[in-house]
Amino acid sequence: MVTDFYLIISYYKNKRKKGDFMDIVTILLWIITLSWFIYSIKKDKKKTFNSVKTSSKLMKNMIGEIIAILMLIGIILSFIPPEIIKKYLGDSNIVLSTIIAAIVGSITLIPAFVAFPLVGSFIDIGANIIPIVAFLTTLTMVGFVTFPLERKEFGFKFSFVRNVLSFGFAIIIALLMGVFY
Repeated sequence: MVTDFYLIISYYKNKRKKGDFMDIVTILLWIITLSWFIYSIKKDKKKTFNSVKTSSKLMKNMIGEIIAILMLIGIILSFIPPEIIKKYLGDSNIVLSTIIAAIVGSITLIPAFVAFPLVGSFIDIGANIIPIVAFLTTLTMVGFVTFPLERKEFGFKFSFVRNVLSFGFAIIIALLMGVFY
């Protein structure tokens, strides 16, 4: 009982330390962004505000997609129980789950800005970092679905070699993340 309490306390302490670091990074990014924005206003006020108007219009066009993506992630996580994710991506054979996650990432065609929150949710549930990084890196680096288009534009040899090397490097990146994370 006491050890369980100690584990819970240490988990939340570690979680808070990570959150504090992210808060510092977030504040730093806000300071940098605001500094460049003020510099841009001083340099050319008209161009800066035209850029803000243009980006606002783009954001208005994308907000529906972003909400749909967040709903999709919620639906995916509601159909896949956390125990299943933890069992197959956290507690199981890491090598096998990494290879399977890399293959699924290679075949799947979803935007990276959808994958990041999805992967974050998987990690929060208890998935191991190695298969998750393999999924994410192959998702962005390997293009099984886009291979026919790539082959048409760049040729078979280039496309094949690029995808095979990308798959291999994605596995290496995942393993390195597992060692250093």
